[in-house]
Amino acid sequence: MRKRKPKARVLANDPRFGDPLVTRFVNNLMLSGKKSTALALFYSAMDIIAEKTGEDPHAIWKKALNNVMPQVEVRSKRIGGATFQIPTEIRADRKISIGIKWMIKFARQRSGKGVAQKLAAEIIAASKNEGAAVKRKEDTHRMAESNRAFAHFKV
Repeated sequence: MRKRKPKARVLANDPRFGDPLVTRFVNNLMLSGKKSTALALFYSAMDIIAEKTGEDPHAIWKKALNNVMPQVEVRSKRIGGATFQIPTEIRADRKISIGIKWMIKFARQRSGKGVAQKLAAEIIAASKNEGAAVKRKEDTHRMAESNRAFAHFKV
């Protein structure tokens, strides 16, 4: 490549938990640049989690995110007219990104009233290794496992 890699932006810690990962999550949750609304939604979801479980909501959220993050994914590669699904390991930054996006996506698809309620339900389910986001991770791992024979192609 001709150009140098761009510097990674440093994210500020969030006001309540002091965790830059929470800021990253809120940035993905945000719609139309409304960060204060997204922060309020996230914190109300955390309050709901604390109320339902009686435990530290930040720890539950971290556990849920770890349960949702995939370790491997399949990438398509065309070799001699045939397209193969090649399993590849995911770098740490992408794992977090995919986990956050899946959790938010499946929380929005959930049935219920209010995004905070849906997000709280998805986080609680993911912390127990249940829910749609964890199912997506397991499907991805299963697909990679079934295509292990093509791993020697490497993308």
